[in-house]
Order: sequence, then structure tokens, then C-alpha cells
Amino acid sequence: MTEEISSHDNRRQVLYWRLLARLFDDEEQATLESASVAVVEDIGLPPALLDPQVSVDSIVQRHPDLAAEFDGLMTLESTSDGDERDRAAEVRRAALVSKVLLNVFNSGSGTVTAGQLSRWQSDAGWLERALGCKPGELRGGRSGGSGGAHGLGQELGAIEADLVKRMHLREVLADPALAAQLTPSMSLIEQLLRDKSNLSGVALANAKSLIRRYVDEIAEVLRTQVEKATVGAVDRSVPPKRVYRNLDLDRTIWKNLTNWSPEEERLYVDRLFYRHTARKTTPQRLIVVVDQSGSMVDSMVNCTILASIFAGLPKVDVHLIAYDTQAIDLTPWVHDPFDVLLRTNLGGGNDGPVAMAMARPKIAEPQNTVMVWISDFYEFDRSQPLFEGIEAVHRSGVKFIPVGSVTSSGRQEVNPWFRERFKALGTPVISGHIRKLVQELKTFLG
Repeated sequence: MTEEISSHDNRRQVLYWRLLARLFDDEEQATLESASVAVVEDIGLPPALLDPQVSVDSIVQRHPDLAAEFDGLMTLESTSDGDERDRAAEVRRAALVSKVLLNVFNSGSGTVTAGQLSRWQSDAGWLERALGCKPGELRGGRSGGSGGAHGLGQELGAIEADLVKRMHLREVLADPALAAQLTPSMSLIEQLLRDKSNLSGVALANAKSLIRRYVDEIAEVLRTQVEKATVGAVDRSVPPKRVYRNLDLDRTIWKNLTNWSPEEERLYVDRLFYRHTARKTTPQRLIVVVDQSGSMVDSMVNCTILASIFAGLPKVDVHLIAYDTQAIDLTPWVHDPFDVLLRTNLGGGNDGPVAMAMARPKIAEPQNTVMVWISDFYEFDRSQPLFEGIEAVHRSGVKFIPVGSVTSSGRQEVNPWFRERFKALGTPVISGHIRKLVQELKTFLG
């Protein structure tokens, strides 16, 4: 028995040593490669599992039964402790884990094609599934990871961004066949937004199509979160609408039971009761100010979409301002985040006081206004003037919400000088996932 355990442990060790060797050195180690092939074949897995040029999709297409094994492969629930653990299963798991990790983290060097980027995105999706997440969740885009996965999400996003930078993106966009292979992601959208002024014709049309697809995907996720958070309480001061779909049948029967005729076995109804469906809503003004400097790209994307969703709610007056060294009022286009993003110019420095000068005149009723300010707040010599403006807005009765980050992975960096002062002001910086901002707005708009 001890000899069998030792054999399984040795096999698992071979697979992991081979993984480490390939991650840190592109050159194959002949001994480790041949030993790993022998292990994989012996446990009934395809040798192609060891080839980093073969995608996980290709493996699963040829061996569909493996798909279920990749799902949740690296979650805590899939591991076991103690002497009773299944060591043979651990060897099999090591082979599958090695495949996913090698394909994702050994991203190579040199020029990247659209096909290679697409294949990497697919493999990264399998890694996310192995970690118990949805494809795209950790990389910063859809709905966001949780807990300790945030750091990994940042690393995946960085690898993807590097792959995008290594592409000849303009050439790819100019070829409809190649452009069709691209899958929208935050890294890709960032590059498209930065380079849009250099695109024209077919390339620009393909870029807009990718941006639109990504915006629609994110909007669907955020819209669901907003709808759940802003349902509102029933307003019983409004008489129920007397239509059939609002008829409260149980209450109607209960209230008319005194009209029951035993002889005729018939219930006579002299009054109908209806359910209240009107929700309490009060007119609110929401002013969203977004730093569009280079460090805040995904915040710009997410908050532009979020502002458009809130703008679609009844009796919510949404204003959107973006700024770097200058401020631009994007309110006329707030209902269309796609149009807003095409009008932004990402990058450069930032001048918060200029944005505040544009935002303050929009405050008509302070007690009925919320101002969301999304930035890393690195203002340097403009820090004191900006904070004084924010403090004055807060003292006037406006609900001020500073947001350091609304990335899908929860990554955040905020100027400590501002962070301390916001905390003392009673308006601590919201950090983490965009859901936190949605919940904070719920208390004001609900």
C-alpha cells in the first residue's frame, strides 16, 4: 500500500516539475517530457494534454467527457486532506491543472495573431471555470470574481492586455475575417478606445462593433443588479389600478364569505379587492463624475454603462461628466453608453477642480442630489482645491460618494491623502466591485 502511495506521489510530482520547467523556460526538458507522457498515457488521458499549442477547447472537443472534470477542478471542494485521499485522482487532477495553467501563463513572446488571442481567451475561460467562476469573470469584464481570486484576476487581465498590445490591431481590424475572431474584453476595448482616432473605414466599423458587443454584455449584467437593488417599496397612498391582472382573488373571496349561500352553493361577490402595485419613487438627481485619465479606463467603461441604466429609471435625472485636464458634459448622450465612450479621450492627466466647476451648477436641490465621483484622486498640486470643493458640496446637503475603483476584479488604488480626508468627512471611499456602488445608490434612490 505504501509503495502504491509513493508511486502516485512520484507521478504527481513529475507533472508539476514539468509544469514549472515549462513556465520558466520554453526549452523542453527531455527527461521530464518523456516521463510526463508516460504518466498521462498510463492514467488514460490524451498525450495532447501536454502540448501547450493545443487549446483546452480542442481537447474537450475530442474528449467531451473531460469537460465536466475541468469545471471546479481547482476549487477547495475538489481537494481532500488526510490519509484517505484518492491519490490516483490527484495525479489525474495534476495533469488537468497543469494543462490549464501552462496554456494560460505561458503566453510566449513576439507578435500575436487574432487566432492566438482568441485561443488564449478561451483557455483563460477554462481556468476561470476550474476556479468555480464564469468565463470572463476574473479578468475584469462581466460580473467580477470574489475573495482571494481578485489578485489572480489582475494577473489574467495583465496577460491579456500584453497579448492585445502585441497584436497588429489595426491590421486585424481592417480584415473582417480576422476581426471576427476577436472576443471583446476590457483590455481590447481599452486599446480600441485609445486608438479610435487612427481608425477609419472597415477597421473603424469593426472596432465600433466590438465596443458595442462589449457594452451590451456588461449592460445586461449591470441592469440585472440595478433592477434587484432599486425595486422600491409599495406605495399604498396610490389607489390600486382596477385591472384584472391586479385582482387579489384570495382577499376578494375572504372578504365576501358572508355572502355565501348554502342552499345555492354559490358565493355572491359585491366587492372586488385589488393589489397595490405602485412603487414609491421620488425625483432624484444623480451626478456622475468620472476621471478618464489613463489609470481609470475600466471605471470609465463601467460607470458610463451604469449611468445609462440609472438614466432609464423613472424620475431619476442623471448627469454625466468626464474629465482629464479638461471636463466634458456627456449628459446629452447618457442614455447611450456606446456613444459616450466614442466621445471620450482616454489618457493624459487630470484636473478635478475643472470637473467640479462644471458639476456644481447642476446641483439644484442639495438634499435631493447624489454626486458619485470616480477617480484615483491623484491630483498633486490641485488636491487641496478639489477637496475644498468636495467638502463644500457635502456640507450643502448633497450625498457625496467617492469611488476609488469600479473594476470588475475589484482592483483599487486611491491617493492616501484623499482617503484619510474622505473618511474624516464621513464619506469613506467605496472600493471593490461595482455592486457596492449599486447598493450605495439604492439607499438614496430606493
